[in-house]
Amino acid sequence: MDFSIFTTADAWISLLTLTFLEIVLGVDNIIFISIVTNKLPVENQKKARNWGLLIALGFRILLLLSISYIIGLTEPVITVANQAFSWKDIILIAGGFFLLAKSTSEIHHKVEGKGQEVQAKAASSFFATILQIIMIDIVFSFDSILTAVGLTRHIPVMIIAVILAMFVMMMFAGGISKIINKYPTLQVLALSFLIMIGLTLILEGFGVHVNKAFVYVAVLFSLTVELLNIRFRTKNG
Repeated sequence: MDFSIFTTADAWISLLTLTFLEIVLGVDNIIFISIVTNKLPVENQKKARNWGLLIALGFRILLLLSISYIIGLTEPVITVANQAFSWKDIILIAGGFFLLAKSTSEIHHKVEGKGQEVQAKAASSFFATILQIIMIDIVFSFDSILTAVGLTRHIPVMIIAVILAMFVMMMFAGGISKIINKYPTLQVLALSFLIMIGLTLILEGFGVHVNKAFVYVAVLFSLTVELLNIRFRTKNG
């Protein structure tokens, strides 16, 4: 890999821009990891979060090093009802349905109001939780890598941006997880956000482009309203 590109201003601008975008795109990953690790014993939650993010980092680096193969996955491999699907489309659709099923199941448990004992029985083991994180990391990695390719063709810039973004997410993952798990309404909001992401992944898999900016703006608005509600309840509680 040629690191001499960092002598140019364009490389540094691409690095900063891509790092920021990787952090933004990693928010849904952090939310998913926070939800699935919440069922683990408290002493294992941080370890699971860190392992999940490190696995995500490893996947992204491996995919970047095989970028020519990844680009090849965008070629159609099957046609159903005049709709062509590539391996990328199939992975996005499968990941989207997985997110829909997982998030809907979690919301069901929240609404049913089942106690901790019931949740503990349904809780996955540490390694099963890591396996779930790996599955969804593969899906999110494709989104991340394709975004990186759209911004720069320099592999070193992509890898460094991914590493920087991942370390930033590791720094804040614990705090985000605590906030989400502290307030049940925020948990439901986070799960609803994952349902929206799952739906956008399915649509993308079927060739319907969805501007994620609209999704993030909607979630940001809902989050702002809910934070105001939490502050009001705390102040008057």
